[in-house]
Amino acid sequence: GIYFCKGHSDSRPGNIAKVLGSIDERPPPIALPVVLPLCLFAVILIKSNSKGPVLFIQERVGRGGKPFRMYKFRTMITESEAQGAKFTCTNDSRIIPMGKFLRKFRIDELPQLVNVFKGDMSLIGPRPEQVCFVKEFEREIPFYAYRHLTSPGITGWAQVVQGYAAGVEETEEKLSYDLYYVKYMGFWLDLLIFIKTVKTILTGFGSK
Repeated sequence: GIYFCKGHSDSRPGNIAKVLGSIDERPPPIALPVVLPLCLFAVILIKSNSKGPVLFIQERVGRGGKPFRMYKFRTMITESEAQGAKFTCTNDSRIIPMGKFLRKFRIDELPQLVNVFKGDMSLIGPRPEQVCFVKEFEREIPFYAYRHLTSPGITGWAQVVQGYAAGVEETEEKLSYDLYYVKYMGFWLDLLIFIKTVKTILTGFGSK
């Protein structure tokens, strides 16, 4: 079913909420020894397999429906959206060599830590969608805009449970998970998402 609410509050216990909130807004420096080598690895793979920029920058919709520029490591050819925006499909011919590897293990998402530092995103929350798709889904799917009550995340409940969603039907199912998170977001759900995210990265679940 679809879950929604007019607002939400952080149900995490006081001190834990403050600690997790701080981490969510400013990932700790202790992560840098892991993140930086992976970023360098991604840059080398992209530059050795494809001509063009290392980063892919795209406008997405954030909290309150506000657009922002989201960063990713580029895993597709530079002309991937020459004919307009479209969802990624299985064995998508637009994906560059080694791009599928970066997507499978979510290494392409690491630049979004910059978005977290800037305040555009959180570590955990509904995944931000492209502006054109948001306009379509708001017309087609009831309560779709409610997913923008909280900040979008690098990972989220829908990502670890459902995986990648394309089209109205799959997005409607995805929305039920997003709104469940909006309604019940808290320490234990965030912890569960974190654990499932680690499993998702190790197994490549839901990637395309």
